[in-house]
Amino acid sequence: MTTIRRFCCNDLLRFSSVNLDHLTETVKFSPFLFLLQFPEIVFNMSFYMTYLARWPDYFHVAEAPGHRIMGYIMGKVEGQGESWHGHVTAVTVSPEYRRQQLAKKLMNLLEEFSDKIDKGYFVDLFVRASNTPAIKMYEKLGYVIYRRVLRYYSGDEDGLDMRKALSRDVEKKSIIPLKRPVTPDELEYD
Repeated sequence: MTTIRRFCCNDLLRFSSVNLDHLTETVKFSPFLFLLQFPEIVFNMSFYMTYLARWPDYFHVAEAPGHRIMGYIMGKVEGQGESWHGHVTAVTVSPEYRRQQLAKKLMNLLEEFSDKIDKGYFVDLFVRASNTPAIKMYEKLGYVIYRRVLRYYSGDEDGLDMRKALSRDVEKKSIIPLKRPVTPDELEYD
């Protein structure tokens, strides 16, 4: 039986196997991947701790019997006015636990907090333009491609900003696609 619960500090020492999957876009901030490549260097885990401290409602783990981590989601709430929204920073499920709808359950949890608790207008996420399986999954969950971000990933590959409108956005204005691509420096970060 799967348990979905809030992420806790001890989980930082147990979720590296989930991050090692090639479809998981955590390379830019994964201390575990860094330690595996350069074990003699100590990497600061403040990125994860910041999310855990500032947005605990947006950081959850799916756990199998025996306390094995199956997957996790981390996100935040950000923006101002009609741009107030939930943001999925990372969602991943270990390969052996895929096709069990865990990503859907984790996404639904983040969407519910964004909608009911923080009263956001939408939820957004970024995905590599080449990651067709993820794009299809997000589309099945109701996300649409809002805009293309040129050279978003390491300056090499385009990213897609995908969004899902929440109940506060009655007219669905937040998901009307932009007609032109943008560059990373045009993105708003709050």
